[in-house]
Amino acid sequence: MKYTLDDIKQMLRDSQSQEVIGAVNDMVSSETDSNVLAMAYYLRGNAYRQQGNVRMALNSFLEAMALDPTGPAAHAYRTMQEILGFYDHDLYNP
Repeated sequence: MKYTLDDIKQMLRDSQSQEVIGAVNDMVSSETDSNVLAMAYYLRGNAYRQQGNVRMALNSFLEAMALDPTGPAAHAYRTMQEILGFYDHDLYNP
């Protein structure tokens, strides 16, 4: 089945992350529009994030950023990096 970006967004809202990953993987094999591909990679990154797979989420965001450096994936990538880099000194130094 061929999915549209709207279909994939709805699956993501319904927390069907595994289906989103499969749909995006199918889409990237046949899609040629770089804007559509960038959004698809961004959505796949969000699906991986829902699953807790940080490494794959970051990789998907990087793929999206390579196609659209100013798109939503850039913000998502920076936000995840900030979260991963957070260190609360008070928790570790009583």
